[in-house]
Amino acid sequence: QVQLVESGGGLVQPGGSLRLSCSASGRIFSINRMGWYRQAPGNERELVASITRGGLTNYVESVKGRFTISRDNAKNTVYLQMNSLKTEDTTVYYCKMNIKGGASEYAVDYWGQGTQVTVSS
Repeated sequence: QVQLVESGGGLVQPGGSLRLSCSASGRIFSINRMGWYRQAPGNERELVASITRGGLTNYVESVKGRFTISRDNAKNTVYLQMNSLKTEDTTVYYCKMNIKGGASEYAVDYWGQGTQVTVSS
């Protein structure tokens, strides 16, 4: 079994910064794409940023230039550095990883439990 554990959420003032982390543990052979999503109440979950195993990144337009996604393959961890935070960034953030449990197995998507980010003065 695989478990993803997130950390780093909290309360910050507009213009401030937070760094989210998500670490995977368990039966892991390799991890393909990693990503961060967010979901406000009543809305669908949206992709914020993703990163391939080789380091190629993708961002939703609203966070470009403010958020940076990175990963540490040795630690099975993905990060989201969030700068210049705005009130509209307030919501729950989830990490997702596409993980193979064995060399001959198909990759499966796993989700973190979610971490609350609140941007408020």
